[in-house]
Amino acid sequence: MDGAPPAAGPAGLSAYVAVSQLLGLTLLATTGAWLGRYRGGVAWHGHLQFNVHPLCMVLGMVFLQGDALLVYRVFRHEAKRSTKALHALLHGLALLIALVGIVAVFESHRRKGIPDMYSLHSWCGMAAFVLYLLQWLLGCGFFLLPRASFSLRSRYKPQHVFFGIALFALSITACLLGITEMLLFNISDSYSHFVPEGVLANTLGVLLVAFGLVVGYVLTRDDWKRPPLAEELALSMDFKTLTEGESPGG
Repeated sequence: MDGAPPAAGPAGLSAYVAVSQLLGLTLLATTGAWLGRYRGGVAWHGHLQFNVHPLCMVLGMVFLQGDALLVYRVFRHEAKRSTKALHALLHGLALLIALVGIVAVFESHRRKGIPDMYSLHSWCGMAAFVLYLLQWLLGCGFFLLPRASFSLRSRYKPQHVFFGIALFALSITACLLGITEMLLFNISDSYSHFVPEGVLANTLGVLLVAFGLVVGYVLTRDDWKRPPLAEELALSMDFKTLTEGESPGG
């Protein structure tokens, strides 16, 4: 019926999405509090340039990446192409912010004479970023600006979904390794005494895990998946007919 309000989402979905956003905003605030209270703040020039790195990676590779993954659960009744565009836009913004963070840490290391890419954190972090970029490019090529056949897109979609969740988990893992590395570099002598900075940074780590778990739960609930709209099913069948030469019925 024209003008009818869209159907309500599944029970519990809105609550979990709200909790994820509360956790996400809290972990961003906690990151800012840690860097501002104990690490001197954030600046692009000077000795505080390094602090741009953790702030950008938490904002881009965790919070925005998580929100981009939730787009298809939150916007359940909007046009599929608009949802795809928002999904790609959020991932692209996350990549851009993460790139700023990567440039900041390399510049800071160069200025201070610190070697690059020797730690497990740096290996996992760079792998997450490079694979995330590749995932974004492939996703845009296959789905946002589709040039592949219907069958090829259908075969690639499960891999795209799996690696999206896997890279989100890898990004959180890299952040946890980075937090531990920063604490060991800066307060190794007092970390074991439950000093306030160590407790705050550990709390940030717990928030990262909690955010990842809530987002992961929302993403893996089959009954919370976005249902295809009637017009999307029709367009999908038309696209399959044009690219595969099959009739809509068979």
